[in-house]
Amino acid sequence: MDVDEFAKLIEALAKLFGVLVWPTLIAFVLVRFAPAIKDFLSSLGEFTFKGGGFEATAKRKQAEATAALVAASVARPDSNTTPETAARDAKEAAAVVAASVNARVIRRASETTALWVDDRPSNNKFERQSLEALGVSFILATSTEEALDRVKAQKFGVIISDMSRPPDPRAGYTLLDRLRALGIETPFIIYASSSAPEHKAEARSRGAFGCTNRASELFEYVLAALNRG
Repeated sequence: MDVDEFAKLIEALAKLFGVLVWPTLIAFVLVRFAPAIKDFLSSLGEFTFKGGGFEATAKRKQAEATAALVAASVARPDSNTTPETAARDAKEAAAVVAASVNARVIRRASETTALWVDDRPSNNKFERQSLEALGVSFILATSTEEALDRVKAQKFGVIISDMSRPPDPRAGYTLLDRLRALGIETPFIIYASSSAPEHKAEARSRGAFGCTNRASELFEYVLAALNRG
């Protein structure tokens, strides 16, 4: 592992601690990441060689993805969030990465470029970082028209979209409908403010691959879409 890759892990962990506000949750993260941090510090001299350059091992990529996904899962507390529910969400995020990330997934991710459509892309930085840790590259678009221009110019492995973009409160569906009208069948995931069963059902009926407001479920959807391709 080279210095830049190690720095990325430390940066991810630092950002993670930057969003933690409860001692219960901080304690969980310290326990969860202590072995990984110790392993990173003790193995700075280890390298794997591929394609003319150094790359992080699957274990290191998994640790980076976990740090970012846990941060994404706890970075947006709502009025019903408690230290206990936040710790539960963090634990779920860590379990999702552990269960779904392996060498094959990392190979597929490293070959994938995804389009993320959101008028406020900074809201999703941790979610993107969790997938970037595995090798996924992102192109960002802030409007439906910009997204359509992007998909006409290049092929994407998956498209992620929010739902509402002014002045269109259902911009996610507008984009999905226009993509399908063009014959573009790229897996389309809606990442919005609701995971209500009726909203998930509507998204599926309209041709979306999935619909969620949870970072860990989004992570699972993206990996499932890549495995399908």
